[in-house]
Amino acid sequence: MTDITRLPDPGTIILAGATGELGFLIAGFIIERGGVVKALVRKGSGNPRVSELRRLGAEIIEVDFANVAELTTACSGGTCVVSALSGLRDVIVDMQSRLLHAAVEAGVPRFIPSDYSIDFTKLPEGSNRNLDLRREFGRKLNDAPIAATSILNGMFTDLLTGQAPVVLFKIKRVLYWGDADQLMDFTTTRDTAAYTAAAAMDPATPRYLRIAGEVAAIRDIQRAASEATGEKFGTLRAGSLGFLGLMIKLTRTLSPNNDEVFPPWQGMQYLHNMLSGKPKLNPLDNDRYPDIRWTSIREVLATRRENG
Repeated sequence: MTDITRLPDPGTIILAGATGELGFLIAGFIIERGGVVKALVRKGSGNPRVSELRRLGAEIIEVDFANVAELTTACSGGTCVVSALSGLRDVIVDMQSRLLHAAVEAGVPRFIPSDYSIDFTKLPEGSNRNLDLRREFGRKLNDAPIAATSILNGMFTDLLTGQAPVVLFKIKRVLYWGDADQLMDFTTTRDTAAYTAAAAMDPATPRYLRIAGEVAAIRDIQRAASEATGEKFGTLRAGSLGFLGLMIKLTRTLSPNNDEVFPPWQGMQYLHNMLSGKPKLNPLDNDRYPDIRWTSIREVLATRRENG
């Protein structure tokens, strides 16, 4: 007879990319849920978050990410490998492939890749460089003898306060191309991390989990900006999606460094994808972990006002 008073084993999560913003938050939420975190960090890393991870209660394992044998030893005993790595081909395809191989060799039953994006499975090849890399790794993951779960969250809502040039606070406009009523998916980094932590400790996750802290069109963002700031915002249509596509090609051609992870044209590709409606997340799995409270766009935009 099963002892119903006994709590299930929360598991040991092997976390790669724990010193990044998303990975650090994932570690904290796993520990908060009672899980064990083994954070893989580069040998000799001087990142201040290493000591912060130790303070949270994570075990730090220094590894050479080019050494599959070291990675395999580090993954031993894990119930799930979670990747929050960020980079281009050398990281998303090559490094994650070595991590995947190590997870399989160590007998880890589950793997969560560093996807955290719009639904790139619905996009044509070549429409987004960074997402093409995730698709390429996804094919390797599908062929591996391990259960995989990709978490798709749309755009990080936090980007609307600066890095994504959509909400133009100085002129009180919301910039867009195409259709102002096209629905898009937004989730904060923190909410994505909380959901990923829950999924990492859930042994029955499907191949894809889709979440959105808020589903919104440009007109909804306009309204949220007005409510968050107490000032009236309007919209600014810069042209068609075709025109944005031409801008992307020109910007990419003139870019002095296409080896950056997020050059300006990459962000433009992401906006083009979202505004096209093709990678819209459906169905959403927000209710899978009912304890997670979703942060609205208005709340995120209000933080910019509070922080000046």
